[in-house]
Amino acid sequence: MAECLEIHPKNPQPRLIARATEIIRSGGLAVFPTDSAYALGGHLGDAALLERIRRIRGVDEHHHFTLMCRDLSEIATYARVDNAQYRLLKAATPGPYTFILEGTKELPRRVLHPKRKTIGLRVPDHPVVRALLTALDEPILSSTLILPGEDEPLTDPEEIRARLDRQVDLIIDAGACGGGATTVINLVGGAPELLRAGKGPLEPFGMAGD
Repeated sequence: MAECLEIHPKNPQPRLIARATEIIRSGGLAVFPTDSAYALGGHLGDAALLERIRRIRGVDEHHHFTLMCRDLSEIATYARVDNAQYRLLKAATPGPYTFILEGTKELPRRVLHPKRKTIGLRVPDHPVVRALLTALDEPILSSTLILPGEDEPLTDPEEIRARLDRQVDLIIDAGACGGGATTVINLVGGAPELLRAGKGPLEPFGMAGD
């Protein structure tokens, strides 16, 4: 059964953040809140964890995983970012966006898209996950918590506990969050390309919204 930690959504308790960090560092698979919806994630270097996420999500090796990063400097460690891309990232972070970028050699090959060598990166704007990232002092490898056959991510911790209690090691309950997935923007190969419309507005990228 998963360990469940009830963490305040605006003022995360340091003791509970430390416990969550301990579980993630030891290879545990966590469910945690973001500024869009809940996500699955854990330690970047854990190969078994990657397969556990794929199993729960029902996705194959072509699925783009996302690195949750503290800030733009951390993104630049794990992705190749030119000046134009950096300006776009700066205008839209932190926030509910996932950016597809070319990964660097700092990343294990298994987390990259097998053909394009790309990965999703984002800087979330939620106090709990930001506290986690600060305590971990490294990114979290993650995927939006959308279960097989469903279109919308899970946002209610009670439902998450009922459905995933035996499949994950940690559930962080910070109350219902967001609703809707991130906006996904491909920044590889020229002009920004919208891959998925989500919570993030499109104006910073010169795109028209609905």
